[in-house]
Amino acid sequence: MTTTHDWALIADAQRARILQRAAPAGPWRELESEAEERFDPPSRAQGSDRPGRVVESVGGARHAVEPRHDPHREAKRAFAEELAERLEAALRAGRCQRIILVAPPAFLGDLRAALPPAAKRALLGTLDKDLTRHPLAEILPHLEEIRPPE
Repeated sequence: MTTTHDWALIADAQRARILQRAAPAGPWRELESEAEERFDPPSRAQGSDRPGRVVESVGGARHAVEPRHDPHREAKRAFAEELAERLEAALRAGRCQRIILVAPPAFLGDLRAALPPAAKRALLGTLDKDLTRHPLAEILPHLEEIRPPE
């Protein structure tokens, strides 16, 4: 009988931790080699000092042009896409068979949107909480709330 492994991705927009267990009831352990932390400066530090200007076609009025996207928000989405790709690679390599996502609500939405179809099928459950800075002992009871479908 082959052992299946569950992975729990505990993430927010700047940090990611991965826990693994031998399914269905083995103990969770943290895969420290899979942890990642990023520095994501605030939006104001990522854009230019002043917004661009446009001149009206009639008259001499000038107006500031707001950026079409928030660079800070785009960095969060890019991080979610990178994490989704890592999960898919782990599934393809057979390192895990089922996944659990734990993230704050907004970032959880980004993760769900970024998951490829194979990872969506392997999704065991989600939890909309920010637990990235919590010790492992405090995370485990939350993971027990997620039960596989019967």
